Amino acid sequence: MSEFPVPVLGIVAWSGTGKTSLLERLIPELRDNGIRVAAIKHSHHDFEIDKQGKDSDKLRKAGAGQIILTSKYRTALIIEEDRETEPDLFQQLSRLDAEKLDLVLVEGFRQVDIPKIEVYRPSLEKPMLCLQDRNIVALACDEQPQQDVAIEVLPLNDERAVSAFVTKWINSL
Repeated sequence: MSEFPVPVLGIVAWSGTGKTSLLERLIPELRDNGIRVAAIKHSHHDFEIDKQGKDSDKLRKAGAGQIILTSKYRTALIIEEDRETEPDLFQQLSRLDAEKLDLVLVEGFRQVDIPKIEVYRPSLEKPMLCLQDRNIVALACDEQPQQDVAIEVLPLNDERAVSAFVTKWINSL
């Protein structure tokens, strides 16, 4: 992990806990504090990023294994994968322009050995991942967990507090 020149922080939780919702609130807060953020999201599902019938969709369906869709507004790189192998986080990181980043937030990739914040909702009655994963550096909860933990507990619904923790974490590296 030390080979990537920018801090990488995972956001992990059981499905349906609110990882994306936290990221939607956290990223603007970090950006407002001058932190340039990239996001990598792992999906277990097939997905499309372009509209059916558009040129990039036609090129992909024609057999192009890599397509770059670009405009003055944004650029998207589409790479067709083998459909058998799960994506490798470190390969995905290598595709980022680290010189334009201060932090990479990763949603998913729960089993990868990177620092993580766990999103936890006691009402969902799922086990806390931090009890088994030594890479979890904080627990973001919507209510106090019923079990004591040896890591910092953050208020899930307070993106400023989570942002402050992330900023402190970055600065401690």
